[in-house]
Amino acid sequence: MTSMTNEELQRWIERVSRESFGLPFRHKASFNPRLSSTGGRYFMKTHNIEINPRQLAAYGPEETEKIIKHELCHYHLHLAKRGYRHRDADFKALLAQVGGSRYCRNLPGAKARGPMPYRYKLICMHCSTEYLRKRKVNPQRYRCGECAGPLKLAEIEGTESRTPT
Repeated sequence: MTSMTNEELQRWIERVSRESFGLPFRHKASFNPRLSSTGGRYFMKTHNIEINPRQLAAYGPEETEKIIKHELCHYHLHLAKRGYRHRDADFKALLAQVGGSRYCRNLPGAKARGPMPYRYKLICMHCSTEYLRKRKVNPQRYRCGECAGPLKLAEIEGTESRTPT
């Protein structure tokens, strides 16, 4: 079972919700093939759930059901006005109780995402204190934490922008 329609996914999520949580799932579930680094997601405003179809194709229904349980934990806890975020004790306890996965498995062929290198530094024009930054910032919005002096932005050597030539 590697391909499935949105209607079949909807019925699957409704069944898992009833069996594992004892509560109905009353919103919309669908596949989103644009998801790349996540197995699924829950939308707080609409209460809909999206699942990455490549997780189903790569790892089968058992792993996908764990992702569904993860998203249903967000769903049911949010609707119950309890701790629905990953760091909340309510979320961790319910996830363990229903057997959902904390993290989804990396998709085959996906490149590993490592930490971003420092590419910029802010330099105080009064005391020369340096602040490393991974992203470009507007130095006029900040002041030095040591002396409150103005800052200037400099690119760290060896980290030129990676624009194709």
